[in-house]
Amino acid sequence: MCKAWRSTLALFAALLGAGGALAAAGALATAPVRVAGDAVLTGFDGVVEAVRQTVVAAQVPGAVTSLEVKVGDTVKAGQVLARIDARSAGYAASASDAQVRSAQAMLDMANKDYQRQKQLFDKQYISQAALERAESQYKATQAQAAAQLAQASAARTQTGLHVVRAPYAGVVSEVPVALGDMAMPGRALLTLYQPGALRVSAAVPQTALAAVVKGARVEFPALPEAQRWLQADPVQVLPTIDAATHTQTVRITLPAAIAGVAPGMFARVWLPTAKPDAGARLFVPASAVVRRAEMNTLYVVDAKGVPMLRLVRLGRAQGDQVEVLSGVSAGEQVALDPQAAARQP
Repeated sequence: MCKAWRSTLALFAALLGAGGALAAAGALATAPVRVAGDAVLTGFDGVVEAVRQTVVAAQVPGAVTSLEVKVGDTVKAGQVLARIDARSAGYAASASDAQVRSAQAMLDMANKDYQRQKQLFDKQYISQAALERAESQYKATQAQAAAQLAQASAARTQTGLHVVRAPYAGVVSEVPVALGDMAMPGRALLTLYQPGALRVSAAVPQTALAAVVKGARVEFPALPEAQRWLQADPVQVLPTIDAATHTQTVRITLPAAIAGVAPGMFARVWLPTAKPDAGARLFVPASAVVRRAEMNTLYVVDAKGVPMLRLVRLGRAQGDQVEVLSGVSAGEQVALDPQAAARQP
């Protein structure tokens, strides 16, 4: 090693509280330099989805007269979400109710006439044919009254469709309409999802899925470090394949108690994939790396437990592991807590 590099390393060690070679005064937590053999974590971009998500659409035409919720509101099952102008439907329902009353009055009259005809027939004042005509008229009027009653029930049901209610308890994620907008059958009024049932979906190439092993993880880059990582077993692989991209969808169900995660959030799925051609790729825990300016170093602990500062060249990070391109050998022990190693007298 040239004199300039020795001076640089000596200065770097001094900044960390170490003075050249460090003598071990206590047991340090260490981890071996791992060779990427059987499995290598590979990251794939994904998105958080709601397992149960509903687009609530209008079933009847009319102007939106009321919006009872906004984006982010938590609603209960059956809660009113929006109202559509129901004046024309109300008039139709009133007309149907009037027709029902008229039909019931005619049915009552037909029933009384039929009863009188029966009494006359019993006294043999009218013929059998006259009684049958009275009975037929009564049954026809009865059928007309039943039809009017069914029509009135349909009109009242139609009126109820102007009040939009939540199909289940959930969170409102989107409201694409405003007051006064014209609602049409099939037009979306709002989107609702159930917060307790979320999953992460990612498109993964077929070549990677052919060698997936256990130990998948999910990363949420937007969350704090303590909440960022999640163990992801088991992994569901959908049987369908995208013909254009030759990828399959991977789904990972999230626990119900997870906080800070919502549909549409970016996530990264890390899958341990077997790569026989990985060669001698070396990995160490990311927590063991000490970064100062443009230098990356590790505290390598020898057989006697003495930590020594060593300059290394790093590659890409894979989950909580980082690849080391040069500076260490497979099997060497590195200190997991560089600050503790630097404090050794």
